[in-house]
Amino acid sequence: MYDLIATSTFGIESITAKELRTLGYENLKIENGKVTFEGDEMDIAIANIHLRTADRVLIKMAEFEAKSFEELFQGTKKVDWSKLIPKDGVMHVVGKSIKSTLHSVPDCQSIVKKAVITSMSESYKIEQFSESGPVYKIEVAILKDIVTLTIDTTGPGLHKRGYRVLSGIAPIKETLAASMVLLSRWRDDFELIDPFCGSGTILIEAAMIAQNIAPGVNRSFICETWPSMNEDDFNSVREGAKKSQKDKDLKIIGYDIDYNVIKFAMSNAERAGVKKYIEFQKRDFFDFSTSRKHGFIISNPPYGERLGEEEILDILYRHMGKVKTKLESWDFNVLTSLENFEKVFGVKSTKNRKLYNGKILCHYYQYFDNDKIKNFGDTLINELMD
Repeated sequence: MYDLIATSTFGIESITAKELRTLGYENLKIENGKVTFEGDEMDIAIANIHLRTADRVLIKMAEFEAKSFEELFQGTKKVDWSKLIPKDGVMHVVGKSIKSTLHSVPDCQSIVKKAVITSMSESYKIEQFSESGPVYKIEVAILKDIVTLTIDTTGPGLHKRGYRVLSGIAPIKETLAASMVLLSRWRDDFELIDPFCGSGTILIEAAMIAQNIAPGVNRSFICETWPSMNEDDFNSVREGAKKSQKDKDLKIIGYDIDYNVIKFAMSNAERAGVKKYIEFQKRDFFDFSTSRKHGFIISNPPYGERLGEEEILDILYRHMGKVKTKLESWDFNVLTSLENFEKVFGVKSTKNRKLYNGKILCHYYQYFDNDKIKNFGDTLINELMD
């Protein structure tokens, strides 16, 4: 068994933990940017293929205190790296250091690489390593003098689903889009609209969630090249994931004023296998109207990072607020970096939480329809409002 870490963006850890619980994992440890759990090789396959909101799945090799390079070297050397890394393994060391005595990351990386090779030399009884085989990305992360050594099982981040080849300006990560959908409480028997859909990521993730399409089912992971991993584990998990996919009728709509961006979104949806569930339209949000009493809007509208856009966005957000006032029984979920959003929008949110879109600090403003919430049941309410 391994100590496994599912890393995530700040603010999303609780959602990643709920995903892991749904997958059957218990005794979770939730910290800033990560959730720790136990598992074997099969669990590594399950987590990589099924997690929608995590960034990576790491194997924790050791954790110890180090205030000197000697302590860092000895703590790293104690680890039996040969249990996982073969003689020809490529040992690629990366690092980060926050509020720690050992603040020079390059020096820490060099010390860890030297200690890993020393440990491997003692285990394999050789001094030279070809490093011509599978890659093992080792991370030395030091926080307040506590060192955590991990090996990445994922490779390219889990947001790399494989469907988004084309995108518009400033696309949102797939993992954040999935988190927004899961936080919204959207149920697939309600209409879902993104009036600023861009490359379609939010709607594609929503459709994949509704149809139970595992986000990693059509991609590979770096650990699949490792001799210690069983190819049958990944094949079995992928086969099970494909068998559990659904084919529900959905009402999902995306608008954008740029027709070329709409074409990108349609192509992305097709690659994700959900094109038939999403209707994309070239349409301005100022022309938005609906006859439906209930529905959901989940969106990541323009932020106005460029000079001169603030006035335009002020008009846009005020209009969104007016639309929400008219659609009292619709749930609105808006991710934005605008600091005075609620003031401009004109309606105080039911709830908001801090999230990061890349390096941009944003808030996710949520406007819940209380009547609809009552129909969901008290247990579900308590879970979703955590």
